[in-house]
Amino acid sequence: MAMRKIYPYLILIAFIYACGEKPTQTENTVLSEISTLEKHRPQFHFTPDSMWMNDPNGMVFYKDTYHLFYQYYPDSTVWGPMHWGHAVSKDMVSWEHKPIALYPDELGYIFSGSAVLDVNNSSGLGSKENPPLVAIFTYHDPIKAEAKQIDVESQGIAFSLDNGETWEKYAKNPVLKNPGIRDFRDPKVRWFEPTQRWIMTLAAQDHIRFYSSPNLKEWILESEFGKELGAHDGVWECPDLFPITVEGENEMYWILIVNLNPGAPNGGSGTQYFIGKFNGHTFVNTDEKTRWADYGPDNYAGVTWSNTGDRILFMGWMSNWKYANIVPTEKWRSATTIARELKLQKIHGDLVLCSLPVEEFEKVTSPVFETQNLEIDAPYNVSKAAKSNISTCELNMEIEHLDGFKVILSNELSNQVMLSYDKKENRFLIDRSKSGNVSFHPEFGNEIITPRISTEKSMKLKLVIDVASMEVFADDGSTVLTVVYFPNEALDQIAIVPETTLSVSKLSMRDIE
Repeated sequence: MAMRKIYPYLILIAFIYACGEKPTQTENTVLSEISTLEKHRPQFHFTPDSMWMNDPNGMVFYKDTYHLFYQYYPDSTVWGPMHWGHAVSKDMVSWEHKPIALYPDELGYIFSGSAVLDVNNSSGLGSKENPPLVAIFTYHDPIKAEAKQIDVESQGIAFSLDNGETWEKYAKNPVLKNPGIRDFRDPKVRWFEPTQRWIMTLAAQDHIRFYSSPNLKEWILESEFGKELGAHDGVWECPDLFPITVEGENEMYWILIVNLNPGAPNGGSGTQYFIGKFNGHTFVNTDEKTRWADYGPDNYAGVTWSNTGDRILFMGWMSNWKYANIVPTEKWRSATTIARELKLQKIHGDLVLCSLPVEEFEKVTSPVFETQNLEIDAPYNVSKAAKSNISTCELNMEIEHLDGFKVILSNELSNQVMLSYDKKENRFLIDRSKSGNVSFHPEFGNEIITPRISTEKSMKLKLVIDVASMEVFADDGSTVLTVVYFPNEALDQIAIVPETTLSVSKLSMRDIE
């Protein structure tokens, strides 16, 4: 949960919530019914029905349902006293809004965290017949923050015995008090079978702290990591820790995700990760590289769902703290990324965390255009060939004999977003300086530069385009970048522009149903 200055009037609001009538949210609103009504509203990415949203929280899969909780402020389109909003889905694409799950109280705002299924009822908050869902979150005390005290944040828990419909806070919160660290937040909890203990991965200003507990109530410090490793140009936030097996091999590693703000490759917010080993007590990384899960400027605070078995499913907040509060949307602010499945692959002898849209997303797309064996030596109008609306689509290219090229999204008003591949430098560039409304922040139109991880002479490229965003997945997701933009009208044209001649073995477009 990224920090912002806490103003006195927000403190008053927080305690009104704690003591008085709570605001309401439209219940059970189907996202797609809202999406078609508002400019820049995504069609198949999750957005709040109204007002402010940031980090995805507490994501858990239970009884064939994906639960998404998220940082939510129901009274404004800018950041304020944090709640946990709630939505559910069967496929991570179509979402149903639920009532607010957690409200601020006398201990503070409800910052980011996670949720787990306590299968064995180790917490004693449910029963073996009806195990509880347990949310672990950060309390942020606005009064202490305004007084510039150190012990601003602590960790609390809440539980649900009705499949996540309603939540009760633990009577003895906080379960982990502040040890004297100002930025002490965003607990990500998982069960570690070898030691029969819960492991909490917690951001502590500029490093990570690992805690363990037998029951989710009593926590002891196990170790610390990262004070001199990785990127440190901002505060560490929203960590995650999970095991993963290398594709095609039997060796298992642990991935430690650490979100950072500011200090990302293209400025502002970003998601770095470490590859290493974890024994239930300490995490040891296998190298000292600074790695990024997404090189674009608009994927932050991403974490994984719990209780999904062997699948590792990830979702981030599709924005950047540099301009999140001032982007030109009127009734709501922010969206999440598309849900992605993570895999660990060996590329040129190096381990790389790769991500692609979940298979459930692919199942709700339908082919509208496909062609093969193209030799493109002049601008190629894909939208004309496909005869389809491209402002919401998936575009796939398989390129042989790779050379430099551009993919340009545009409209008749000359708004455009341009993705370029620079063969000489083996990198991608995105130019959104002419994308429409860019005046809200002086750096929004800056060039976005991303190194390509693969060095192969061919390339697979997938673009997921949704009204005001583009997610780029190159080479089976080894290079990923996410950008948002705000055109004056829909970008309904797409063209491929080669530097010389581009050999495309397959080009296809899929529509989102």
